[in-house]
Amino acid sequence: MLFDFFFKPRQQQKLPFRTDMHCHIVPGVDDGSPDIPTSLFLLEQMSEWGLERIYASPHSTQDSFENTPLTIAAPFAELCRSAKEKGLPVELHHHFEYRLDEFFLTQLDCDNIVSLPGRFLLIENPFSNEPWGMEQLVYDLMNKGYNPVLAHPERYQYYARNHRNRYADLHDKGLYFQINLLSLAGHYGKRERETALYLLKNNMVQFVGTDLHRATHVESIRRYLSSANFLKDQKLFDRLYNDTL
Repeated sequence: MLFDFFFKPRQQQKLPFRTDMHCHIVPGVDDGSPDIPTSLFLLEQMSEWGLERIYASPHSTQDSFENTPLTIAAPFAELCRSAKEKGLPVELHHHFEYRLDEFFLTQLDCDNIVSLPGRFLLIENPFSNEPWGMEQLVYDLMNKGYNPVLAHPERYQYYARNHRNRYADLHDKGLYFQINLLSLAGHYGKRERETALYLLKNNMVQFVGTDLHRATHVESIRRYLSSANFLKDQKLFDRLYNDTL
């Protein structure tokens, strides 16, 4: 009994912010939730973590997920209706996670872009290499009045392994950074967690997103919110912009 007392699992804590701006909960539009029951399960978990305002961010990626405001209108409306019927205490909105590819550039040219409040625009690099002309693209987006936000920079191994100084270069040129809660949870591996902490400690992170796709992600975040790591890490969250959206 004494052994059980000293090794009792920690209680799951709530997140120190109330807004998630990166998750894949719109059913059937990308590699996230496949259906309404899954979406409702994910939303229930997010509410338990203290999230109240949720910005769904379906992928918009050439060839695989060429999503536009038109393609997600019906499934997003269905999700909103279902969440209301279930009585979930969450406020739902959407934007997109835009891969920097030719499809994105065509959508940009025809002004078919959905950003977050404040014109924050979530963009994603390919995982193989940095897009050609990255700095010019960031500059062009800023000229159009957007505030570009790079999704999960800690997951791009071409930066994390050999070119950490590239983070400061891009951040200093006006690119905001959003790291994944899953990275801090160690879901992707030790290197991703270490890099996410490096960015936080060097004041280069403006947003933390769940990037929630599926039940395995839920389990990783649950464990993290009950861990000693979370109790330490959350002290680094005091400069986040999440709740300004």
